[in-house]
Amino acid sequence: MTYCLAIQFNAGLVFCSDSRTNAGPDQVSSYRKMHKFSIENDRALVLLTSGNLATSQAVVSQLGRDLRDKSGFNIAQARDVSEIADYIGELSASEQQKYSKVGGPDAETFDATSTFILGGQIGAAKSELYLIYPEGNHITASEEHPFLQIGETKYGKPILDRIIGPEISPDTAMTCAILSLDSTMRSNATVGPPIECLFYREHSLNPDENYCRLEEGHPYLIEIRQDWDRSILSAVERLPSLSTLLGDAK
Repeated sequence: MTYCLAIQFNAGLVFCSDSRTNAGPDQVSSYRKMHKFSIENDRALVLLTSGNLATSQAVVSQLGRDLRDKSGFNIAQARDVSEIADYIGELSASEQQKYSKVGGPDAETFDATSTFILGGQIGAAKSELYLIYPEGNHITASEEHPFLQIGETKYGKPILDRIIGPEISPDTAMTCAILSLDSTMRSNATVGPPIECLFYREHSLNPDENYCRLEEGHPYLIEIRQDWDRSILSAVERLPSLSTLLGDAK
């Protein structure tokens, strides 16, 4: 399991991802799920992945090869981010089709699907954000739905629903993203560090400008986790009491 999210707001885009791919009793494995592609002064893209690791790695590798080899269609040739979302959807569906042809006793239960979040900017156009489904189709973020999630989404959604809006600051957006990841890690052991978090500033065309990677035990991660716990407890204690409805209940 995994958890990745991306936020769209006036100042740009925020991306955040965990790195855990396996959390069994004998082994914990981690792989990067955030991938950056850029052409200086022309385009900047960030891709988040979840689902079958072989499928997602194959798609990421093919994107890099097509760009390097200047293949018939590649990231450099796209006119807008939605074209690249279509391209990734096609690559993903093609890769999954390979596995569907493999027989064996586990063929019917084997899941080769992967889901992606793609965001970025091409030239002077506005930045865009897309969620790409295993079938290859995609949806985009909007003012009404300014964030996208893939993987284990339910535990980290409440803070995003309550706080994320178009006027949010980059720092607050990144903090909410990290808290969303931390809340998920606390409730589900299959999601885990290192956490990667990136802010893409609108029109910068540079995906490396504001990036951090937090390992388990990082002082910032410990501090924000402890402060969040204290803040939630304090907020609950300040809520209106039910005593007026329940008599003398303490």
